[in-house]
Amino acid sequence: MRILHVVHQYPPDHVAGTELYTRWLAQNQAEAGHWVGVFTPLNRAMPDQPGPAPVSGVRIFGMPVGPRSATAVFLSTFHQSQLANDFAAVLAAEKPDIIHIQHLMGLPVAVVAAIRRSGVPYVVFLHDYWYGCANGQLLTNDTQQVCAGPDSRLHNCGRCAVARAGLNSFARQIGPLIAALMRRRNELLAAVLNGAARIIAPNEFVGSIYRQMGLPLERMVVVPMGVESPPADLLLRSTRPQASSLQLGYIGSISPQKGVHVLIEAVNGLPDDRVSLNIFGDMTVFPDYAAELQRQATHPGIRFGGRLDRAGVWAALAKLDALIFPTLWYEASPFIVREAFAAQVPVIASNIGAPAMMIRDGIDGLLFPAGDPARLRSILESLSHNPAGLAELRRAINPPPTNAEHAAAIDALYREVLSDSPPPSHD
Repeated sequence: MRILHVVHQYPPDHVAGTELYTRWLAQNQAEAGHWVGVFTPLNRAMPDQPGPAPVSGVRIFGMPVGPRSATAVFLSTFHQSQLANDFAAVLAAEKPDIIHIQHLMGLPVAVVAAIRRSGVPYVVFLHDYWYGCANGQLLTNDTQQVCAGPDSRLHNCGRCAVARAGLNSFARQIGPLIAALMRRRNELLAAVLNGAARIIAPNEFVGSIYRQMGLPLERMVVVPMGVESPPADLLLRSTRPQASSLQLGYIGSISPQKGVHVLIEAVNGLPDDRVSLNIFGDMTVFPDYAAELQRQATHPGIRFGGRLDRAGVWAALAKLDALIFPTLWYEASPFIVREAFAAQVPVIASNIGAPAMMIRDGIDGLLFPAGDPARLRSILESLSHNPAGLAELRRAINPPPTNAEHAAAIDALYREVLSDSPPPSHD
């Protein structure tokens, strides 16, 4: 099978959930004997290593477009002739059997028009809510509140875009114009979903949000995400004696929508000797927010450990009694929750988004109202006096699907699509 992935950015330039997933799946498919390519823009002048990636066996079609502002990335949906032409050339030369669209942010919809003309079937993975929300997270720029999606006139999308551009003083004048642009954007992206052979959602929650936004999901299927197995030689926390204080951890992005400030406020109010908290994540992406977190952290048990590599994630999880996930937005399918469960570590999370469906409250984890440090503090204080309760949560954790199981499900989906589709013409 010849498989071409399309993604908005790719490691090592960008390292986040969608990018890591795309790289992992592409490598897995190449190791299974498929021809695999990845088409992606490079937001720099020239690629460092163009052409094949010999170690993984994945052909990387990295197309340099130079540094782009957020506005330029947004407008690329409507028109980016260089990327459109580059993609058409790759499509004609490589003749894939199936195309897997991971993310189209910063790519023109002309890419999908070229796919349709070729007759090659394509599938779309819903990594976030970008097809209905230009932010991708359904979190407003003006109020930092969770959004229900575009209103009937998309005026809320116009206000959100104006706020993101820092033009609030001109909102009345330009808001309606931007709302019209947002409407056209959403029409184009709805057509992308409508033309997909399959739309893949990681869980039912993501699908429910897309339905709420009125987007076409007739061919949606749920394929739960997988997780790698913890290293066999790693001694996990569940096999260690209970420490004298509650060992908590946060692993993820250091950004406002992740709610790390909520966690710090909760821990600040706990006795010094009852809890310790290690916060792991890149402190350089949102430096002002990171600096404010460090000022806010007055509890002596709070430590900032920086960004972790893959081995570091497992090593950190091995030392935890519980992972805290205080997100403020509709997370689609966070890797770290699955990794914590794979490591038999209970998760205490906001009752919002997919984590509220991934965690069985009171059975294998605990949920608290999003943005409520007092309720989170109460939960942590109770756990610090009840190690037996933590042990019960650990014992009830069911292992999440493995990466191998997920890859097999994707392979089966591709074969189903190809059996339904006539072979494309490569004239």
